[in-house]
This record gives sequence, C-alpha cells and structure tokens, in this order.
Amino acid sequence: MKSSTSTRLIKSINKPITATIAVPGSKSITNRALICAALGLGESRIGNYSDGDDTSLLANGLNQLGILVRRDGPSLIVEGKGGRVYAPKFPIPVGNAGTTLRFLVTLAALADRGVVFEGSPRMAERPITDLLVALKSLGTDATFEDLFARYKVQGGSFRGGTAQLRADRSSQFLSSLLMIAPYAQEDVCIEIMGELCSTPYVAMTVAVMKHFGVEVLHKDYQYQVKAGQLYKPNIFEVEADASGASYFWGAAALTNGSITVQGTRLHSMQGDLRFLDVLKTMGCLIEESGEGITVAGPGQLRAIDIDMNDMPDMVPTLAILALFAKGTTHILNVSHLQHKESDRLEALQEELRKTGGSITRSNDGLEINGSTMHDAQLNTREDHRLAMSFALLGLKVSGISIEKPECVSKSFPNFWKEFDKLYERTN
Repeated sequence: MKSSTSTRLIKSINKPITATIAVPGSKSITNRALICAALGLGESRIGNYSDGDDTSLLANGLNQLGILVRRDGPSLIVEGKGGRVYAPKFPIPVGNAGTTLRFLVTLAALADRGVVFEGSPRMAERPITDLLVALKSLGTDATFEDLFARYKVQGGSFRGGTAQLRADRSSQFLSSLLMIAPYAQEDVCIEIMGELCSTPYVAMTVAVMKHFGVEVLHKDYQYQVKAGQLYKPNIFEVEADASGASYFWGAAALTNGSITVQGTRLHSMQGDLRFLDVLKTMGCLIEESGEGITVAGPGQLRAIDIDMNDMPDMVPTLAILALFAKGTTHILNVSHLQHKESDRLEALQEELRKTGGSITRSNDGLEINGSTMHDAQLNTREDHRLAMSFALLGLKVSGISIEKPECVSKSFPNFWKEFDKLYERTN
C-alpha cells in the first residue's frame, strides 16, 4: 500500500492584508555562530537562534564530536573545546542540510581520528567535491560515496597552506574552510577559481568570525587566515531571519496590504535583506520602525530584470510575485539554484506551469510573464523554500494546495502558525 502524501489547501484572500509577523533567528547566522563558538575555549551564548531542523542537525553533530550544545530558554549554550574535536563511533546524520554537512566536514579535519557523515539521497546529488579537493590541498583526506550518501574525513590532518577552490555552485565551501582555518598548523590561503556565488554569505561568515575574535584578510579572489588565532567565547544575538521575512513581505506586495515583520532591521549582515530593494523596484513602499520593517504593496506590481546571484534563496518568492506583475520579469545568473534542496529552477518551471503560469527556464535563470492562473496541487519536492513561496500563490489563486507542507520545519517550524495570522485582519 502506498503511503498518503500530506497536503495543505491555501485559502485565497481578495482583500489587502494587514498583519504583524514574527520570524525565527537567521539559520545562516546561527549555524556560523555555532561553529565559531564550538572552536572557542569556554562557554558562549547564542540568543534568538534558529529552531529549524538544519540547526538541530548541526547541534547534534557538534554534540557527537564532543562539543556540548544545549538549549537554555531562548538561547543555545555552547561549551567550546578550543579546537579539540573527538570522532564519534557512529556516523553523524546530516539529512539534506547542505550547510550542516559542509561546515562539519571541515571541522572534522580537526578530529582525533576518522569521522563519517551520512546524508539523504538528495544530499548525495548536491555538490561537495570542490570542498573535498580543497581540503586535500590543505592536508586532509576526505572521500564521498554517492551510492550511500556517505562522507568520510580523516581527522588530525589539517596542515593548512594554499588551496585553490571552485565556489561557483556554493559559497558554503569557502565559508567552511575560513571558519576552521585558524586551527590549521600553518596559515591558510584560499584562492577562488572562477566565479564566487552568493558572496553576501561569505561576508556574513567573515563578520561572525570577527565577532568571535578571528580576522580574515581578503583581497580580490584571495582569502587569508593566520594560524594561531583563537576564537573567544562570547554572547551573540542572531538577527531575525530576512529569508523567512521575505514571504510575508511578498504577501503584502501581492495583496496591496501592509505587513510588518518584527525585529527586522535595514542595517543587517544578511544579504537577503536586499530583497527589499527588489520589492521597492516593483512598486512597494518600505518603512522601518521600532517594531520592524513594514512593506506596503502597490496596486500593480512592475516586472523587472535582475541578477539574483547574491540572493538565490529569494528567487522562488520573486517568481511568484512576477506572475502577478505587469510585463516580463527576467531572473538572471542563478544557475546554482539547481543544486539546492531541490533543483529549484526546474521545480519552479514545472510546478508553476501547472497553474497556467507563463514561466520558462533559461541556462542561468527564469523568464516569467504576468499570467492568469487556476487551481492546482503543487509538489514541494520537500523543499522548504518552495513550500513557503507556493503558499503566497495560494493567497491570490483559489484552489492551490501544496504537498508535504511540513517541510518548512527545515528553517521555519512556525511558518504555518504565522501564515494563519494573515487571515485574522484584512482592510
């Protein structure tokens, strides 16, 4: 007997939405802070942390590596070991959490012996070879068995030196190497070969490292970290998640409403906050107050042409908005989206065409025309970003249901609770 697939029918709204929404702490910032705190010597406190599945997997991985991470109310307490890492007897599960795997693989180079990680079938399809090649150049042997989604790292061998790195499919490779670099036996120099995608995430990594006391030298395509620097235990407050906020700001844009996301600020280390500039270009009004950032939607969204290489996670949200914009929207330079939790370019084209949406995939992006759409059941591919963006479509199109809506727990476990607030008060 086949198991049934859970679905959620989204109720459409034909009035402007007014709401105030709470989002979790940024997953990206939380995971970087966890690694830096784990490498410090002593207790660090991380406030407003992400409570998603990916962060839970990372915290579990750190615990298995001998670094205690525990919850204390709204904070995570990390008992850093000063660079000491202990290999567990059993494989460490990483699911389909790309950040978790890529950060822990490099951390495992500091372990006292070999460490094994096991991922989901989709994780086996996601890129990691470029990171393993760079690790080899720095003295660490690491292998990948795609048949079993198993990754093996020989610990105790992080020599350092110079490595050339291809990071056009994921900037997380560079972030992973930079965070562990201070504990190499000698200085580390990373030379980027070709394009570096999602550069704001690297800037985020450097900023978090600096907060914990480690400096990165950067010039052009070269990153250097001096060996012997030590992370210092610290108190760190995670920013409200701009990625999670984008769905609700998008809801305001679609419905000509006004939605405030609590705790968000225009001054941020998150590159995804630049999505507000995208919304402004499409006709929205943006306002910051003591409570957070408010987006007010226009009567009619305008189509745009935009390079989204630095904001790839925002593409699904923009794709939905583009379906209701006047004209043709071109989303460019996001070929690395095919390597996310799903092939998001393929998924967006296939699923949105089910609704009558005019969307075409190009070599590196999408072309989307304003469309008249109808009901459909959409497959999320168990991708949290697709599920949350498809929910926006259901606000405007009657009869939209999405499969496996629970996948939002990867980054935003309370998404549906917050989404239901959109129905509580309309103008």
